[in-house]
Amino acid sequence: MFATKIERKESQKVFRYDAISIARVICILGVVYVHAWTGLTGPELESAHGTAQESLRWFLMETFGRSAVPLLGLISGWLVAGSERTRHWQRHIARKARTILLPMVLWNMLALLLVCGSAWLFGLPAPTPQSARWVVEEIFILTRNPDVNVQMPFLRDLFLCMMIAPMLVRMPGWGLTVLILFAATCQVLGVGPPIMMRPAILMFFTLGIVARRCQAAERVAAWPLPVTLAPFILLMPLQFWLATQSDIARTSLWISLLDILVRLAAALFFWRISWELARRRAGDLLLKIEPFAFFLFCSHLILIWLGGPVLGAMFGKLGSPGYPVYLLTQPLLVLACVVVLGALMRRSTPGMALILSGGRLKP
Repeated sequence: MFATKIERKESQKVFRYDAISIARVICILGVVYVHAWTGLTGPELESAHGTAQESLRWFLMETFGRSAVPLLGLISGWLVAGSERTRHWQRHIARKARTILLPMVLWNMLALLLVCGSAWLFGLPAPTPQSARWVVEEIFILTRNPDVNVQMPFLRDLFLCMMIAPMLVRMPGWGLTVLILFAATCQVLGVGPPIMMRPAILMFFTLGIVARRCQAAERVAAWPLPVTLAPFILLMPLQFWLATQSDIARTSLWISLLDILVRLAAALFFWRISWELARRRAGDLLLKIEPFAFFLFCSHLILIWLGGPVLGAMFGKLGSPGYPVYLLTQPLLVLACVVVLGALMRRSTPGMALILSGGRLKP
């Protein structure tokens, strides 16, 4: 009987870490929808608001993109709370600088070289350097969100969370609760930059630490699927209705508050789905993709900047008959490119592949 309990615990531990790997893949694939190529300028995209294709884009972007990302923050906090290395500040920060900060800087530099270089040489509709200050901001994300690699503030804020993690894991529960409420308030009020670009990342990171203490990962995994899906299904239509209201000034505060609730509901659901997939054969493929997930997160926008117009010439811009097919398949197309590039780099330049993948693509 004692042996059976040990085996059950070990089995649960395997499922848990497989679920974490699967959740990373699902969330990062969803991020591609947030930055999917449309072929339209800002004003043109605004004028397309409310059309069938733009509504489809909004649904994919909110459901699988922005709604899934908070789970990445929760997972990071959960992992930090269970690591003894977190308590040794110097070693912890050195490791996170190597696996988060350094890849962020290098990928931002690659984005400027490839995207801005293509804009200069081939007329790619993309931002070009305006000043030395602009270049520094794009690379290090000091005080504003970048114009080219717009997903990187997540890594920037995550690294800041990691810097204070040794303090957070020692804080009492009430202190973590106060910090969560403070970060949520900053997110709703739009306060945070230039310290935290997205205060919600700190909120979810801290929630992950609390979840570890409460053993919430296993508890949520035991819930029936319909129970975890229901809050997400109920809140998403309300969020869509608020977002389409013309009086944004009146509803913006409520949109921000509802946005947090939607993200929490989504994190619960995607975690439950990930745990379910970890028990099934469908999860095996996602586990094979997981080593490329960080590479995918960092590189996907560069690939969209460069490859979007090429395939867009074939399928058409948003509003064209063939665009929905292109929109739906963009995460898979980008993933295919990433797997090929990552595999080639791992063979030809294993050291660089290791750095750019945050230590995931080992030789």
